[in-house]
Amino acid sequence: MPAERKALRYGHSEGHTDVCFDDTGRYIVTCGSDGDVRIWEGLDDDDPKSINVGERAYSVALKNGKLVTAVSNNTVQLHTFPEGDPDGILTRFTTNANHVTFNGDGSRVAAGSSDFMVKIVEVSDSSQQKTLRGHQAPILSVAFDPKDEFLGSSSCDGSVAVWKIDDQVQVVSWNVLQKSSDVSNAKSLCRLAWQPGFGKLLAVPADKSVQLYERNSWNNVSRLSDDFIAQPVNVVAWSPCGKFLAAATIGGFIVVWDVDTKQCIERQKHEKGYTVCGLSWHPSGGQIVYTDTEGCLGLLDGVAASSPQHGSKNNEVAMGNYDDLFDEDDDGHLAEDLSENGLAANTVTGGGNEDDEDDDLMPSTGRPRNRGAFLDDDDDTSVDAGSVKYENDGRVGTPLPSVPCPAVSQPRYEGPMPTPPQKPFQPGSTPVHLMHRFLVWNSVGIVRGYNDEQDNAVDVEFHDTSVHHAMHLTNTLGHTMADMSQEAVLLACEGTDELASKIQCLHFSSWDTNKEWMVDLPKEENAKALCLGQGWAAVATSALLVRIFSIGGLQREIFSLPGPAVCMAGHGQQLLIAYHRGTGFDGEQALGVQLLQFGQKKRQVIHGEPLPLSQKSYLSWMGFSAEGTPCFVDSEGTVRMLNRSLGNTWTPVCSTRESCKGTSDHYWVVGVHENPQQLRCIPCKGSRFPPTLPRPAVAILPFKLPFCQTATEKGHMEEQYWRSLLFQNHLDFLSSSGYEIDEEARSKGQKEQQELLMKMFALSCKLERELRCMELAELMTHSVVTLAIRYATRSHRMALAQRLGELALEKATAQHEEDHEDDEEQSELPKSHQPNCQQTQKEELEDEDLGEQDDREGMDSREGTEGRKPCECLSSFGKEQHVSASNPSGLSAQPRATNVLDSMTPSSRKPLSLGISGGKQSKEPALKPLVPRPKSKTQVTLLQMNCPKIARKNLEPATEEPAQKDTISPASPPASTENLKPKTGFQLWLEENRKRILADKPDLDETDIIKEAMSLFRALSAEDRLSWTERAKGQSGGTADLKKRKRREENVEEKRNELQENSTKKTKTVDTSARLSAFAFNKT
Repeated sequence: MPAERKALRYGHSEGHTDVCFDDTGRYIVTCGSDGDVRIWEGLDDDDPKSINVGERAYSVALKNGKLVTAVSNNTVQLHTFPEGDPDGILTRFTTNANHVTFNGDGSRVAAGSSDFMVKIVEVSDSSQQKTLRGHQAPILSVAFDPKDEFLGSSSCDGSVAVWKIDDQVQVVSWNVLQKSSDVSNAKSLCRLAWQPGFGKLLAVPADKSVQLYERNSWNNVSRLSDDFIAQPVNVVAWSPCGKFLAAATIGGFIVVWDVDTKQCIERQKHEKGYTVCGLSWHPSGGQIVYTDTEGCLGLLDGVAASSPQHGSKNNEVAMGNYDDLFDEDDDGHLAEDLSENGLAANTVTGGGNEDDEDDDLMPSTGRPRNRGAFLDDDDDTSVDAGSVKYENDGRVGTPLPSVPCPAVSQPRYEGPMPTPPQKPFQPGSTPVHLMHRFLVWNSVGIVRGYNDEQDNAVDVEFHDTSVHHAMHLTNTLGHTMADMSQEAVLLACEGTDELASKIQCLHFSSWDTNKEWMVDLPKEENAKALCLGQGWAAVATSALLVRIFSIGGLQREIFSLPGPAVCMAGHGQQLLIAYHRGTGFDGEQALGVQLLQFGQKKRQVIHGEPLPLSQKSYLSWMGFSAEGTPCFVDSEGTVRMLNRSLGNTWTPVCSTRESCKGTSDHYWVVGVHENPQQLRCIPCKGSRFPPTLPRPAVAILPFKLPFCQTATEKGHMEEQYWRSLLFQNHLDFLSSSGYEIDEEARSKGQKEQQELLMKMFALSCKLERELRCMELAELMTHSVVTLAIRYATRSHRMALAQRLGELALEKATAQHEEDHEDDEEQSELPKSHQPNCQQTQKEELEDEDLGEQDDREGMDSREGTEGRKPCECLSSFGKEQHVSASNPSGLSAQPRATNVLDSMTPSSRKPLSLGISGGKQSKEPALKPLVPRPKSKTQVTLLQMNCPKIARKNLEPATEEPAQKDTISPASPPASTENLKPKTGFQLWLEENRKRILADKPDLDETDIIKEAMSLFRALSAEDRLSWTERAKGQSGGTADLKKRKRREENVEEKRNELQENSTKKTKTVDTSARLSAFAFNKT
């Protein structure tokens, strides 16, 4: 009986359409020229779900919950099914993609475009793509071999080609189509189809027939045609069992053949004669869904349903008159023909024998009937084992498969499956298969590659045009990798059968006239990753080697990697390498990382430790921050930074996924900055990488550590503190590497950290978390602990204040011992380590001059604060001490700020111990105790308790001596004072260079001018400083210099004796009652 043709449904607007079933057969998915994808729950669904994917949709494919569409904006898009949420862009073309299809397991998608190319894309990683080039006209259709070994494609150039997927080469090609200039002008869509199962046959629509080509031999083994086909065949589709082939023509004629017998078993004519452009079988067979060029959706039900016969003779007669079913429309004549052959007429009309009626129905399992399976002779035992059907009470069951011989069961592995290793890539580059792509985008500039019919070139563009002008290079070698720095541009290409892999460097900063060099790698060794550093270049090869070159082309070190390289990055004298440590499982990548430090002392900082990626993710970017800290980003958008202060561990500092609006949106990282804290990246809507044109805009994302409860005040301040601490680590690294660091930025960061600690301390006090207060105090500096003591005292938390006092005492003692050790190391320095004795003596004299001025200014400040309250004394005292340490000319302190924390100015230099007055300029003066009132025990200041008793005893005479000097010095005239104190080399240099400093930085006050001048003076060479010292000596005369030196030697000797005496005595513990009395609160 012929298949039942359902009434057409309007699905899309007029134009090209496509259709497919989902894996279960529950849903029908269509797309059309209106740009919509509709999901139907059967043909009777009056409200299908609609998804807009673009202006026009040309093709649709569905597998494993992934919906792929070819859209008019030159992209192949991915959506989730049945939700329909966007899931990214698999690939891009320069023109429209015409056809898409999945392979058997749904892991790959093939797409053909009007730019003559076919691309094969991995669904899990769209960057893994293969490009097939060879057609000379737009692609009409593509089809995967069921074994995933070959791919068939048809083109407007009239050819049908078969490709070897792994080798990306064309195996065979047939010119069986009529040529056309475009898909819209083609006489047929020529939708190819491989036979399910083993892919033995490839069906190719050729004019008014279907040609069948045999696998491997590629011979034309059969031709299927029908007399009723009057126009070219447009699309073909195999049944799931592989025994039937359906074809639809331009004029709307649908035919189904039994491939084994080459018999036409179904003929259906489109009710309106429209061209059928979409055709798909139900996963279980029995139904064919189709769409036409007018946007209508139709369905054939009961396709290939056969009636089993009880005798071979009847079978032969029935098959002999089978075509008569389609020749006559009158059921009466059909019944007469069948009755003459011994069959009841009511079998067709629907009445009569119940068993025969049941035989004409579809099986309950939904599997298709096999009309071509019938008995060969009268012997019941001579049957095809694959086509036997059994009957039970007149009910026809499903076909029985052929019974194989008993076999021994093989053990089956059910453990985790290995993950395909990630392929090597260049950080800041887009996939290689793109015709227009970024070879690299970093903080220096952009390198673009173009590979099309018009041009095959490389464009180099610099963010700062003062570094170098833009360059246009002809890419004759086919470079696919690049990196750039402030010195050079490095390019590389993989080798071919004729040419070796080449490394090309354009050293544009060279003073030599020959600014370019090239190196050929050994045969069968290809470049896989490369990077540039300061004065060197590195290349990782397929031989598991890393080759180091100088920037001028000199071959340097070479070493082996434990596994294949994934990517590399360079910065200054640092080289960061990521490679495969082994095979990952269950979607995980097993990557290792090495960090090498070049320069005078070459060493390996990270020795191949595992690279911590997010679950089931891969590495997407790796590099250095602008300040030189290693960072990397995985495919889940997590940014991690190396924490040098915590044993070279990796700390997550940002998650770009939190800033993405859609599930298919991503951020493409191009740079990381620590000061200011910025993550520079490009937003990509519906894709993982940006297009080259138009030029994408760079966005800035903030950093945020994944702390708990960051919405609360406590969690927010904790995250701020530790983030500030982490992003200050680069200053210590740069300082240890010999770079000049920004002291202002360091001081600002330290001040911010101490303020956050004090705020958290105040919050913990309010929450009555005294233990937490002590933990915070341990992170504070000595000066901030004194503020914490005062806050605890005012909050009536005497026990906390007592413990804080002990902590402050411990910090002061530890600080004193540390400074004492530094002084001993300097005094024990052998003469062989002193290159210039005169220079060293002169610098010590300058430090002594600054220290004497500190003593005098400190004396003045103490006299001025005797009448103030303790809070005011502490805040103003801290400010005056800071100014005196950096202001040798004796300038007055700045006015006291409203906030106590504003008066704290952290310094990178170590403060002096409490037991020494004055000292070198490189040490910050310690806090000195205020003079207590003699008649009141409750007015003992907190600072006195923080100082050791021995230190206070030694400080008392030290405070009296400067007072006596101050009473005598005003009696002498100012001129005599200047004569007694000769100018130092630094003061003489400052007088001559003050105008230049003010011209460069006019906003500096006097204190900052002196700071800047001291840093510049110390940056001078030893010979220059010595010359300034000699000039100062010539102006001052020898007598004053001798007196100064003698006085300095006496002071140094007194300080050494004092330090030795303090070190021999043990610090006495303060009695508990004395401590409590010290923190008594005066209620009046």
